[in-house]
Amino acid sequence: MICVCERDLRDMSSAPTTPPSVDKVDGFSRKSVRKARQKRSQSSSQFRSQGKPIELTPLPLLKDVPTLEQPELFLKKLQQCGVIFDFMDTLSDLKMKEYKRSTLNELVDYVAISRGCLTEQTYPEAVRMVSCNIFRTLPPSDSNEFDPEEDEPTLEASWPHLQLIYEFFIRFLESQEFQPSIAKKYIDQKFVLQLLELFDSEDPRERDYLKTVLHRIYGKFLGLRAFIRKQINNIFLRFVYETEHFNGVAELLEILGSIINGFALPLKAEHKQFLVKVLIPLHTVRSLSLFHAQLAYCIVQFLEKDPTLTEPVIRGLMKFWPKTCSQKEVMFLGELEEILDVIEPSQFVKIQEPLFKQISKCVSSPHFQVAERALYYWNNEYIMSLIEENSNVVLPIMFASLYRISKEHWNPAIVALVYNVLKAFMEMNSTLFDELTATYKSDRQREKKKEKEREELWKKLEDLELKRGLRSDGIIPT
Repeated sequence: MICVCERDLRDMSSAPTTPPSVDKVDGFSRKSVRKARQKRSQSSSQFRSQGKPIELTPLPLLKDVPTLEQPELFLKKLQQCGVIFDFMDTLSDLKMKEYKRSTLNELVDYVAISRGCLTEQTYPEAVRMVSCNIFRTLPPSDSNEFDPEEDEPTLEASWPHLQLIYEFFIRFLESQEFQPSIAKKYIDQKFVLQLLELFDSEDPRERDYLKTVLHRIYGKFLGLRAFIRKQINNIFLRFVYETEHFNGVAELLEILGSIINGFALPLKAEHKQFLVKVLIPLHTVRSLSLFHAQLAYCIVQFLEKDPTLTEPVIRGLMKFWPKTCSQKEVMFLGELEEILDVIEPSQFVKIQEPLFKQISKCVSSPHFQVAERALYYWNNEYIMSLIEENSNVVLPIMFASLYRISKEHWNPAIVALVYNVLKAFMEMNSTLFDELTATYKSDRQREKKKEKEREELWKKLEDLELKRGLRSDGIIPT
């Protein structure tokens, strides 16, 4: 059987050339000040040569032939569905495109409902048909400065067929008759590598299907599990340290969240290394907001499995704490609260000092959202119980910042939250609170005295300089 996979044949001479944009001049090179957002566009890397139209021989419906003839007809239909059509040419092969679409619909239903349809001959044909359709060079982005946070993604033009291919493959993998022992000859490491490359597709619909497919493969093929984890590891390392561009990070993290949940205890060294060397550095990339929820979930899953990992995780977050991006700081604070929700008291004691030194800085932030997010920790009952047990350590770290903010912060909502926190501290340990208040006031008086002395000294120096200037001009000061 010959599978027709006619791709990557673009007639470059006939391609229209786009004149350079003249009106898009941006002196700050920031995407947020663009004049207009990009329109949603379609693209595809599946092309065929501009020869004569493709003709497929119509085959009878599977339900219209005797049961014994259905397996052979099923194979023929799989072979027909290996033919690729050019969806960038909206007027070509309309009849045959519709025929393939209806055939794919029929195959999806047949695999889901029929019994005895997955014979040994079916596996190579099904995998070949899927491979011909989904494995392709992904089209380049319409914009050289594509920003997934602001720009509309380029959608796959061949989606009417591609969606049904994915539907068929998922039904194929989920079938009660599916035998991994036979399928492993065809769904191998090479297949998985090509599948993972597709996660860089800009089309979110495709990435969603890929997520389900990879999850099913991970569950069915035990021999591929370590390889899949290693390749995801490589994708993330390349993303963090080389390209900072990969569209499917959120989807891969979502799969990993499920995988981590199934790890056996005690955790292997490779899993711990993955957490420290890959997941923690993922916090450093600019596009963190696109996958932060999934990343935080993976981190928390690890800590629920092994609480002793809490200290390296929190110290890792402290190391990569954002200095100039308040949006990322708010995300870090949110993740930190999720970690504190599952932390064990014995682990809290180990990290409380560096942790609350950072929280103290966040509370003092002039950006009210950062300060507000940090102060919301005191609304969490479990965190409050941990703070109360260790108030003799936490209160001295936090007190000076809180007291100063209560007098100086520009935002009245922050001041109100700070008063609530100070009140809570006073109720926890009134003796220590009074001592810290007295110490703070005496320190402030000492600082004010030093500042006054410094001002007086500068005044004397200025007067002295003035007198010298007058003498040099021959004027005797009185």
